[in-house]
Amino acid sequence: MRTRIAALIVVPPLVAAVFGTLCALGYLLALAFGLPPRLNLPTWIRVVGGVVLVSGISLFGWLLAYRGPVDLLVSTYLTFAKAVRGVNPSEPAGRTEPLVIAGPHRWVRHPLYAAVVVLVAGWWLVLDYTFLLFSAGLLALWFDLVVAPFEERELRALFGPEFEAYSRRTPRLIPSLRRRRSEPHPG
Repeated sequence: MRTRIAALIVVPPLVAAVFGTLCALGYLLALAFGLPPRLNLPTWIRVVGGVVLVSGISLFGWLLAYRGPVDLLVSTYLTFAKAVRGVNPSEPAGRTEPLVIAGPHRWVRHPLYAAVVVLVAGWWLVLDYTFLLFSAGLLALWFDLVVAPFEERELRALFGPEFEAYSRRTPRLIPSLRRRRSEPHPG
């Protein structure tokens, strides 16, 4: 119960701080490249952005059907606590949830991260703020190069060969239809 409460208190401001930092960096990058605050995207691209935004929201909804919001916050909290304390991700530290490989997890190993990137890209297209384009790219890099590798070391320790097999057949952030056809997925 204490872990749940701590997760509810710590994780949302932490996520907001990381997102805010990456948005600020995106803004600075837009300035550094001399890009205008808005690119004056045509209406049809902004409509496409609405579709992208709805897709990101739908991916979040689909994800929550397989992992509850509190479960996501608790696992994020436990992983973050390991990183802050400098604990090796392969050390046991309280994560007890089952390995989820159904729903959006069938298509990508980290659907939450993919959904966030899709949402920010959709916001960029709809709102036409240049910094959001850079922010989406920075988020994708953050998730792919920093967060996912740490979490995957932890998941390998928790689930062993089951996670290894899952990670071999399921892409990290970007779905692959070719892979879907060539390698049948269990369940």
